[in-house]
Amino acid sequence: MTAPIAPLSTSARTATGPVDCYHCGLPVAEGSTFSVRIDGTLRPMCCPGCEAVAGAIVAGGLDNFYRFREQSSQRPELAPQTDRWSAYDLREVQSEFVRDLDGGSRPEKAAPLRVASLLIGGITCAACVWLIEKQLQQIPGVHRVSVNASTHRAQIAFDPEQVPVSRLFASLAAIGYRPAPATAANSERLILQERRAAMRRLGVAGLGTMQVMMFAIALYFGAGKGIEREFELFFRWVSLVVATPVVCYAAQPFFAAAWRALRTGQLVMDVPVSLAIGLAYGASVYATVFETGEVYFESISMFTFFLLLGRAVEMRARHRAGLASGGLAQLLPLAAQRLREQRGEQGDQSSLESVPVSALRVGDQILLRPGDTIPVDGVVIDGASGVDESVLTGESALQQKTAGSSVFAGSVNGDSSLTVEVSAAGKSTRLSAIEKLVERAQLDKPSQVALADRLAGRFIAAVLCIAVAAFVFWWQQAPDRAFWIALSVLVVTCPCALSLATPAALAAATLRLQQLGLLVARGHVLEALPGLNRVIFDKTGTLTEGEPRLRAIVPLRAGVAEVDVREIAAALEAHSNHPLARAFSPWIGRRTARELRSVTGRGVSGICGGEHYRLGRADFVLDPLGSMAVHPQVPVASGQWLLLGDSRGPLAWLGLGDEMRESAPSSVAQLREQGLASELLSGDQSVEVPRLAQLTGIETYRAGASPEQKLAHLQALQASGERLLMVGDGINDVPVLSGADVSVAMMSAADLAQSQADAILLQGDLRALPRAFALARKCRTIIRQNLAWAILYNLLALPLAFLGLVPPWAAAIGMSLSSLVVVVNALRLSHWQPAV
Repeated sequence: MTAPIAPLSTSARTATGPVDCYHCGLPVAEGSTFSVRIDGTLRPMCCPGCEAVAGAIVAGGLDNFYRFREQSSQRPELAPQTDRWSAYDLREVQSEFVRDLDGGSRPEKAAPLRVASLLIGGITCAACVWLIEKQLQQIPGVHRVSVNASTHRAQIAFDPEQVPVSRLFASLAAIGYRPAPATAANSERLILQERRAAMRRLGVAGLGTMQVMMFAIALYFGAGKGIEREFELFFRWVSLVVATPVVCYAAQPFFAAAWRALRTGQLVMDVPVSLAIGLAYGASVYATVFETGEVYFESISMFTFFLLLGRAVEMRARHRAGLASGGLAQLLPLAAQRLREQRGEQGDQSSLESVPVSALRVGDQILLRPGDTIPVDGVVIDGASGVDESVLTGESALQQKTAGSSVFAGSVNGDSSLTVEVSAAGKSTRLSAIEKLVERAQLDKPSQVALADRLAGRFIAAVLCIAVAAFVFWWQQAPDRAFWIALSVLVVTCPCALSLATPAALAAATLRLQQLGLLVARGHVLEALPGLNRVIFDKTGTLTEGEPRLRAIVPLRAGVAEVDVREIAAALEAHSNHPLARAFSPWIGRRTARELRSVTGRGVSGICGGEHYRLGRADFVLDPLGSMAVHPQVPVASGQWLLLGDSRGPLAWLGLGDEMRESAPSSVAQLREQGLASELLSGDQSVEVPRLAQLTGIETYRAGASPEQKLAHLQALQASGERLLMVGDGINDVPVLSGADVSVAMMSAADLAQSQADAILLQGDLRALPRAFALARKCRTIIRQNLAWAILYNLLALPLAFLGLVPPWAAAIGMSLSSLVVVVNALRLSHWQPAV
């Protein structure tokens, strides 16, 4: 065992020779400025990732991690694989990218499953996804793995009692990938690194292709008109020198991907590509060294260039469409302006201090200037401004906020400053809840994607067999062409387009759905929507706003003004926590009341403007009058009626009700036009149910249904062949949300309802539902087009390549264009517009 890492300062380590990263032990590049102060000494770090992890360890008071490591560990290059990643086993470090898995059945005493969100560098094609998932699923304790080929993000559900997080990292590193926590900084860095590396390799391949083509032209013309032997050898050797960086550097990702696949006994698309490049290069080197046969350095270079060009264009398309973005948390700022109260001789004064967003707590007050991104959920206590909540609701119009209004993390303040009191921060915000739902959706792999992945793996094996058959056939017919025809078969039929056809379309459609106001929380939603034939709505909070509103005022005494009735009632309800009190919130503060008293189930009383008022049930309001009281007739209009009275008797009836959502009738009509039946299933027994059904155009309705009856009704419909979408928002809707083929919960729904739903309606616009059905059908069409194109291309290209009509460089162009067609066709969904 070698000596442990010595705790040297940066300057001391530089003076003694090459610097190793204090965290992972890898060499630190010359001129690197990354460092973390540990135990009072500035320690060198090799990259921002190590700097961030080490900083988190120190910030969490876990400096002992490094002391323990120095006393007991080997040097990183001699230590076991997992030692390099052991810092990720600390719960404090995991807080940014590991969370408990919501839902699922586990034994009562067992630790809950956790989900790790990782970014994986080194993914070169969709087939890599299958390899990564297969590798991780072999680890005991790993329950589910889902890797997104577009974003390079992996969601791994695992049992923390069986497998540490460090083993996940080590397993990925062992097969040649570069894992990192899926944080905003790592996501941006991965995109930047991917772009830079792609451009460097493309540049080398492009320059090499241009240079080697010049020498190839001389060799081609010389072969026909005669060329002196020494010049022919010279051009061959120069071509070898120019083509070698193209093969060894520019084409290196193909070889790396193929090698790690073969090490695990798998076949990915880069296997035939690497065989094509490696065999062609080897044959040409042999011909050059032994001065025999033909050389094809220009074909190798051109082939590599076109492959890299196709992947670079595909990568840029992914990035521009936002498919490779990190988590929603990257929308939040790093710091906020917190108001701090200071006591002095001249009284209390407020001052601003800049603090990390992570330091904000419930009850803190922050100042938001115009253009600031809101870092927390909170309530406006001063100011008025328009706020852009499009990241949460998909609605681009500014929402006006005044004192008492709620604001949410991720929104952007508009034209004026706001003072906000924090009500939720960090993982408790609505934005964080949405991100958890997105991560949960990414864990589910739709059957369409899984089928395409399996087909791609089998197709590669078939391609290798066909290439061997082509070589054997042409070796008997024209031995000098056999090798190159086999290479063309290998290249032209690589199943890139087949692997990308489905995930690219689903990713684009999911992104567009979120912009339209529907957040997909489970992966099967887009796949299942086109097959549904009935939509069942809950009433309260779904077809209605879910908030009581003051509908009408009926004065009972001459000279009583409606504005006085509203303001007096609001003053009496100002401090009440009863749900009905929210109906008067727009007028609270215009008048004040004292000696407020609330009687449970009956009403409230208080003194306002010197007069004693009562508001509530009629018997409660009339009680002080005794036998002299005359009970006024309750209005015939539907709704809940409250009586307002003073010491002389009744003043006015106030009618409350839950208003129908403005978008309900149009959404029901649009669903009917799409061939979907609508039904209202409510636990409410009031006359509001048939009235609401009539207003929205729903012909089938049922009132007074218990949660058990709702579920039984749902199951009866499913038994008769119906496929159902359930839309609800209450805890009483949880059973039917769980039992429906596809379920949608309102954003205002109870947490339990949201956790059981397949999708979340981000705003109150129910028209997002018919739009989702239309987009899902369009997505299905795009997937079918992509699969048809991928299959048709291979059916046409394979015979041509087998017959020797497609040279290797043309095969590379065809394969790249085929993949690009699939990606561009899928990205059309990102800009899909609803008809209404």
